[in-house]
Amino acid sequence: MTEPNETRRPYHHGDLKRVIIDTALKMLSESNGWQFTLREIARRAEVSHAAPYKHFPDKDSLLAELALIGFDKLRDDLTISIGLLAASPIEQLIASAGAYIRFGLANPSHYKLMFSADAGGAGVVHLNERAMSAFAVLRDILKRGQNEGIFKKHPLEGQAAACWAQVHGLTMLSIDGLLLPEKVGANAIEAALRTLLEGLQK
Repeated sequence: MTEPNETRRPYHHGDLKRVIIDTALKMLSESNGWQFTLREIARRAEVSHAAPYKHFPDKDSLLAELALIGFDKLRDDLTISIGLLAASPIEQLIASAGAYIRFGLANPSHYKLMFSADAGGAGVVHLNERAMSAFAVLRDILKRGQNEGIFKKHPLEGQAAACWAQVHGLTMLSIDGLLLPEKVGANAIEAALRTLLEGLQK
């Protein structure tokens, strides 16, 4: 006799990987963390306990894929934010910074996973071309700004690191509710980005 947990297969042939990923993403957003197990994902997805291992040898590999999906979405959000503007590099930088912070606030658990060692570390995720393509949006804005004589001609890597560090820090502080007006003023994000721009501009 077929076991009850083997009778329900809410996916069509070939869709198992997508079902596992979608279930994990949902659990990630619901639990505000990634302490779930592959067994719990399988149970929620109504597949056999062994099913996730057909595509992910362990939990770390699944978390790495979830992190990369986050970078895919972040790249898309950044690209849309600047694609709507026939604007200067300064306006594009402000728009992309805003999109970055909004992404983190809308997806706090997913955002934290993207920068967690639990997702496989820098070599697995952050040097992957999918993560690098999100970073490339920032680099392209800075490069254009330098070419147009708007931003200082400093090494691009240093400028990109400074921008990323500041916006990432603002995002994390915003997620954790630590940008308290009593401490940093009522418009901390705007003021911080303005200070960043002053350092970049000629």
